[in-house]
Amino acid sequence: MPAKTTTATRKPAARRRKTVPRARVGKGLKVPKTVPIHARMGMWLALQAASQMDAHKSVVMSRKDAAILRMTHEGCPTCHGNGQLFTKDKKTGAFSGSKPCPAKPTKAKASRIKVAMAARFSPDKRTGLVGWTCPCGKKEKPRFRDAKEATKALREHEKKRHGGKTVGGAWYGQGADTAEPTKPVTEGQPLTKVDTTSSMTDEQWEAQNTPLGQKAAESRGVCFCCGGKGALYSARNSQHVTTVCPICAGTGKHRADQPTP
Repeated sequence: MPAKTTTATRKPAARRRKTVPRARVGKGLKVPKTVPIHARMGMWLALQAASQMDAHKSVVMSRKDAAILRMTHEGCPTCHGNGQLFTKDKKTGAFSGSKPCPAKPTKAKASRIKVAMAARFSPDKRTGLVGWTCPCGKKEKPRFRDAKEATKALREHEKKRHGGKTVGGAWYGQGADTAEPTKPVTEGQPLTKVDTTSSMTDEQWEAQNTPLGQKAAESRGVCFCCGGKGALYSARNSQHVTTVCPICAGTGKHRADQPTP
């Protein structure tokens, strides 16, 4: 009898999850007026906390989806690393919608730990998400998966604030291609400043430097040279000098093309 052969299961490529309706904690519940006032206050606080927790969970899920798209479409010339395309109106130039990137992903896998770190601590955690603005002054930061979800939230705001009337609100998308790239300081003398008011010793002043390893800096989304502070500290003969980090140009952010030490 021939021996059984087992075929290795192929892991599917990382992709964005489909939105599914989830049960909202406390949805439809109201504080009864027949209970004592201290019980009503406790119930009201519990419902408010449940609503905030549910909203935060939804935001984190959207950030994780955006992080997966950024990692699997890194270096993509079609979407510039966003994972989706933001379309614009030809006449007005305003954003008119969003759609998934039609190009094939450049990477098939995305590390779960890197996705979680990018969704919570990366300075680009809102890149690839959508927000909305209203003429009344209300503005929602980019935290929605696409224009459809942002429009739904805008209509909900108009229903509560404007009686269901459309007042001309709009949505906007935050993409890697819309942000101006930071020009690194690589030529000439870096900007320096002498601090004459510091009471620290030379050792305490230089202890403010917090350099990181390449992997740790990349996972946190900060510059490895300055540790995200954007400045370097040096001291000599009680003269304390602050220098703009030449690697990140004082931004403290991680750069994919940053030189290695």
